[in-house]
Amino acid sequence: MSLVPPPPTPSSLSLSPRWLLGPGPSEVHPRVLAAMGRPLVGHLDPEFLTLMDEIQDLLRYVFQTANRLTLAIPGTSMAGMETVLVNLIEPGDRVLVCINGFFGARMQDIAERAGAQVTVIERPYGEVFDPDEVRAALSRMGPKVVAIVHAETSTGAWQPIEEIARIVHEAGGLIALDAVTSLGAIPIEIDAWEIDAVYSGTQKGLSCPPGLAPISLGPRAVEVLNRRKTKVRSWYLDLTMLQRYWGSERFYHHTAPISLHYALREGLAVVVEEGLEARFDRHARNGRALHAGLAAMDLSLVTDPNHRLPQLTCVRIPPGIDDLTVRRRLLQDWGIEIGGGLGPLKGQAWRIGLMGYGARPSSVTLLLAALETCLRDLGYPLEPGAAIQAASAAYAEAGESVMP
Repeated sequence: MSLVPPPPTPSSLSLSPRWLLGPGPSEVHPRVLAAMGRPLVGHLDPEFLTLMDEIQDLLRYVFQTANRLTLAIPGTSMAGMETVLVNLIEPGDRVLVCINGFFGARMQDIAERAGAQVTVIERPYGEVFDPDEVRAALSRMGPKVVAIVHAETSTGAWQPIEEIARIVHEAGGLIALDAVTSLGAIPIEIDAWEIDAVYSGTQKGLSCPPGLAPISLGPRAVEVLNRRKTKVRSWYLDLTMLQRYWGSERFYHHTAPISLHYALREGLAVVVEEGLEARFDRHARNGRALHAGLAAMDLSLVTDPNHRLPQLTCVRIPPGIDDLTVRRRLLQDWGIEIGGGLGPLKGQAWRIGLMGYGARPSSVTLLLAALETCLRDLGYPLEPGAAIQAASAAYAEAGESVMP
């Protein structure tokens, strides 16, 4: 028998330390890393089933909902997006997708793959939708589902939702919300806003590794799911089966990624211990300090100040500065990862994330100092130390020290 020869014996895994300040994944909380090292149990072990119940209760708190159908999909946040859309959409359904960034366009693609008749309304990258725009589109086509992004990861735009949700319901539709960059960083009130379906990811505001996608469906969405005339166009993401595994029946569906569930449970526990209001305030303070420091370097942001996320900042790259040169040096010299622009912002913007555990003064001051050094060395005119001084002033105004 002929065998492929083995490669050289690999050494123990060794990776350079990184400061994850991009659009995701974000910094993982030390308690979450420790939880992932616990021994495995089976996916139907009574203790693991109890842990699943805990995760559901914790997710309901973070989503601010009493929805029974609240669980974590095995997969990244894009699995959450696909789960929500393919379970609510049947072939021929009319769907309205609101696109003001890269991830709205992905919702359009998935809805079309599910067989929907998709209508799109668009805003330029960095802008948000006015409720009247949505109302006008609804009057023209009467969709079954309206899909919209709450926090657009490609631009840092914060979309107001509550009035849009009311307008969608007045037109007889369901609203599906992308909360991938929202959850655990800015307020989300699924029940108060009457959101029918929402999905998120674990790798951003929850300070966990990627690999699970929290979702929640309200009563109207569950009714639509239960009245389907056709099978869901994904076996693996079919909520009619997944809810049987997460519910009291414990019907076998898949072998759950055990360690990722440990991580999610611990990450959610950290959120609960901190408290939602305190957590939102922390993200807001650090976001303001970062924005003050960037302004002191005369760097402009993509999104209007009235609709700007604190946890994800999209910075315009100044003329004469090369995107990759700066990002490579940040990574090589400081171990800092930030993201590049997507879509029309590719090569034109940087994306900086201050999410979950990463939203702290040490992240802000390190990044500002490193970015200032890179830009100064490339000949960009700025006042040395001005960024840190501006950030420190913002922290002082909020009554916080710049120390971590």
